[in-house]
Formats: sequence, structure tokens, C-alpha cells
Amino acid sequence: MKQSKTKLLVFMCILFGLQWSVAQEVDTKKEIKELSMKKWQWMADKNADSLAILFHDKAKFVHMGGTWGKDREVDIIKSGGIHYKKADVHEVMIEVLNEYTAIIWNRITLVAVVGGNEVTNPFMVTEVYTKENDTWKLADLTFSKLLVRE
Repeated sequence: MKQSKTKLLVFMCILFGLQWSVAQEVDTKKEIKELSMKKWQWMADKNADSLAILFHDKAKFVHMGGTWGKDREVDIIKSGGIHYKKADVHEVMIEVLNEYTAIIWNRITLVAVVGGNEVTNPFMVTEVYTKENDTWKLADLTFSKLLVRE
């Protein structure tokens, strides 16, 4: 009888642990999705100060025109060198790798002003977030242009 109670207790602990783990992942996915959507709005609003806080100091940004770090990206947004006017998000996929790393893929249509010209492009955007001191930081933002299918 004692063995049965012990086995039941172990099973209940495992089950509770799994439920807690799944709940944590769901919460993290929701938090990352909300943060990503805020980022698109901050980019549209040219809110460079909020973006500077969100971007990791070692972050990389991959665009059709090149790759650069945090300071240049913030300066480009602040100056209007690239104005991310509107990101229509069509699809969102999120993977939480562990308690410190999450990746989000957004399929978007981006309306931007680049070099004074308004352009519209379909992209798959990859965002990598890392958690430091209980705060999510964007460590990578990569734009991959999608081919338009007729």
C-alpha cells in the first residue's frame, strides 16, 4: 500500500510539473507576441527611445540593404532613414527554447519609406529574444523578403 501511495504521489508531482511548464510556455509566448507587436508600433511611431531599451546592446539587424548593430538601427529609426510606417502581421509563430530564449517568426507586409520612397514588401521576419535580469531583449531582427505568389 505504501508503494502505491508513493507511486501516486510521484505521478501527481510529475503531472503538476508538466502542467506548470506548459502554462509557463503559454505565458511566455503571449508576452513575446505582445512585445513584438509593441515593437512594430514603436517602429511606426519612430519611438527610438523605447526601441533602444528593447534592443540588446549586441543586437544585429539584417535588412535588404545590409547588417548592422543596435546604435545604427536606433539612429536610422530616429532620423527617418527608414520609416517603418506599417507592418501588417499576417502570421505569427513562436518557439520558446528555454526560460532565456524565444524566437518569433512574423509573416508581414511592410510599408516603409526608404530614401524618400514608399515601398511595400512581403517579409518573413525572424526575431530572437533573450531574457536578462527578468527583461526580454531583442537580440536579432532579420528581414527575409518573400517571393510573391500569384
